[in-house]
Amino acid sequence: MDLALLRTFVTVHRAGSFTRAAALLGLSQPAVTSQIRTLERQLGRPLFLRQARGVTPTTMGDELAHKAAPHLDALVEIAEAGIDEDSSVRTLHLAGPPEFTAERALPSLTSLAGGDGQRIALRASFGNAEEVLEGLAAGHHDLAITTARPRGALLTATPLCDEELVLVAAPRWASLIGPGKLRRKGALTVENLPVVEVHESLPFVSRYWAAVFDSRPAAAGAVIVPDLRAVLACVIQGAGLAVLPRYLCASALERGEIAALLDPAVPPLRTYFLVVRTGTLAMPPIARAHAWLLRAAVGWT
Repeated sequence: MDLALLRTFVTVHRAGSFTRAAALLGLSQPAVTSQIRTLERQLGRPLFLRQARGVTPTTMGDELAHKAAPHLDALVEIAEAGIDEDSSVRTLHLAGPPEFTAERALPSLTSLAGGDGQRIALRASFGNAEEVLEGLAAGHHDLAITTARPRGALLTATPLCDEELVLVAAPRWASLIGPGKLRRKGALTVENLPVVEVHESLPFVSRYWAAVFDSRPAAAGAVIVPDLRAVLACVIQGAGLAVLPRYLCASALERGEIAALLDPAVPPLRTYFLVVRTGTLAMPPIARAHAWLLRAAVGWT
């Protein structure tokens, strides 16, 4: 059986689409379709059911993927490692949201760049969830951190950690509201306060309002800046209220530069996922970084 046909088959099985598999393999869609048909003729059984959107594997298709994928992944690892055993450095391409990647992931992974004989060179890029997952699926990244759980079999996600969201403002804004007023009267108490956010859609404020006040925010953004660290800096300077991850604003809260406006019994949470292309955890550099981040996340509060 032709290994090239099996590689195409496994890629289609994971991608759930001839079109996406073609992009991952650098082939045309007709070429992928032709290879799958050839493999089906050789086996005498259909491997996929064609649907309006993508394909679904048959029982035979699932069985073949289960048997073939681990061996193909091992061959890819051998090919990517190369024959130069003198080189102990492997490059890991990581992608994720800028703030979390910079504040959490990269500091934890830098120790993997040490000279212990299994050195990993790090390359990081930032993006939103959609950009990060598309780049991972296309092979531009080895490991991704995202707040969106991917669908389908192409990518495999593992919960990494939860972050608590906190409603904060500069002390002068907090003093205007007064203790307990927000708890008693709800979101109406702060509807006239300016809002600092990362996007015009107010994603963090909207999530908080829905979870805590069971409503939608009435105010528009006074300051929109696409980085939570910049949002924090603006809040410290008194630009308005914001909803921030606790890990990012904990130090500013301790120093009194900002104040938490509310302490709900059940604070809103956001889950981060560690995502890889299915099968790539067979590759030692990716597996090592993946395990390292999961261990580090145990101490992230």
